Parts: sequence; structure tokens; C-alpha cells
Amino acid sequence: MKAKKITLLFLFICAVLSVNAQNKIPAVNVKTIDGATFNTANMVNDGKPIIIDFWATWCKPCVQELTAIADLYEDWQKVTGVKIYAVSIDDARNSARVKPFVNTRGWEYEILLDPNADLKRALNVGDIPHTFLINGKGEIIYQHAGYAPGDENELYEKLLGCINPEVK
Repeated sequence: MKAKKITLLFLFICAVLSVNAQNKIPAVNVKTIDGATFNTANMVNDGKPIIIDFWATWCKPCVQELTAIADLYEDWQKVTGVKIYAVSIDDARNSARVKPFVNTRGWEYEILLDPNADLKRALNVGDIPHTFLINGKGEIIYQHAGYAPGDENELYEKLLGCINPEVK
């Protein structure tokens, strides 16, 4: 009985370590907003940071977050060179609504569709919005779930710290 408990504890620790050890974006096929297949291994930005934001058209906090960031995005790009991928998890029935939804908001992000939640699962995303910050080496250095007004300012501080380690 004691050996069984030790074995279960060992398996649990291994599972936790393997989840925490994932600091790179997994290679998963998703779709672009125009329906082309896109492998997430191609999420590159010439050594500059990347933000990946999981969202859905029906998620009010998601829309609030992406709208708040949209107002700042041009300045963020000038200062940091950041590229944002907004990954919609709307299911296959609602995927057709994503493009018109984005167009009415004028978001300048790279929009990807994950209707089967393959990337969402691969990154262990639970609730949305869920935001990842990836440094120029392709490592996940920060993530945040949920949104409250002002969270975009914290994300920007993390982004500045990503390009200039003296800034915390």
C-alpha cells in the first residue's frame, strides 16, 4: 500500500513538472481568419516579443481586453516590436462570425481560429481571456487569465521587462 502511494506521488510530481516545463509554444495546426492552415511553430517575430491572447466573440471580458490593447497596440509596436496573435476559440459553427466581428472593431492583430481547441488544450488554457507573453527566444515568460480594466498596463510592464530586463 505504501509503495502504491509513493508511485502515485511520483506520477503526480512528474505530471506537474511536465506541465510547468513547457515554456515554448507547441506546434499545432490552427486556421487563419481566411481559412488557411497555420502551424503555431511559425509564430515568429524576428527575435521580438509575441503576445498570444485566447478569446471568443461571446466573451465580454475578452472583447474588452482586446479593445483596450487595440488602443495601445501601435505604440506598443513602436517601442517593443511586439506582434499579437488573437486566437479565437469560437467553435466551428461560430467561426464564420469571427472575421466580420474583428473587422467591425478594426483590430490589427493576427487573428487565428482554434475551433477544435487544439492549441487551447496544448497550452492548458482553462478560462478565457488567457494571455501569454513570449520573449524573443520563443519562451513563454508570462501568462494571465481573466481581464479587469488596467490589466493591459501590467501586460505592457511585463512586455517592457521582456525587451529590457532592467525594467520590472
